[in-house]
Amino acid sequence: MTTPADAELEQGLRLVRQFGSTERWLAVLVTQRRDGSPAVSVVNAGVLIHPVTGAQTVALVARGATAKLANLRHTPRATLVFRAGWEWVAVSGPVELAGPDDHLAGLPARTLPGLLRDIFHAAGGVHEDLDAYDAAMATERRVAILLHPQHFSTNPAGTEHQEPG
Repeated sequence: MTTPADAELEQGLRLVRQFGSTERWLAVLVTQRRDGSPAVSVVNAGVLIHPVTGAQTVALVARGATAKLANLRHTPRATLVFRAGWEWVAVSGPVELAGPDDHLAGLPARTLPGLLRDIFHAAGGVHEDLDAYDAAMATERRVAILLHPQHFSTNPAGTEHQEPG
């Protein structure tokens, strides 16, 4: 039986997939600094199945030593905003990290390169030499960020703006 929460999740993820694929999976990531103020960055993110739970998740890959990771380690919640033209959808929820310094319970360390590849592909990435990709991810100590969708917001139907011209 489908619940209202399941229906919201499916509708929200449908919009994420639609808007993400339209705009090459670019999204705005919003995290919280230690002082409570927002930190914002532009990232590539996509939708995939969580490697441990099997639930649908929204994911991205980040360099190992970044402010966004420090923010997420302190406050493990984030929002991703995807847009297509004047339409947008935001997805918010708790995050889990998986990387060289962030063990994800249930994920064997040897499977991290495959997870990073899966996220890269879900976010529209293509690479001609995946061995070189894996090496770069290891050198840069890349981390998988897995956002568990709990809340979606979007602009109401009929409020789309027309571009001038």
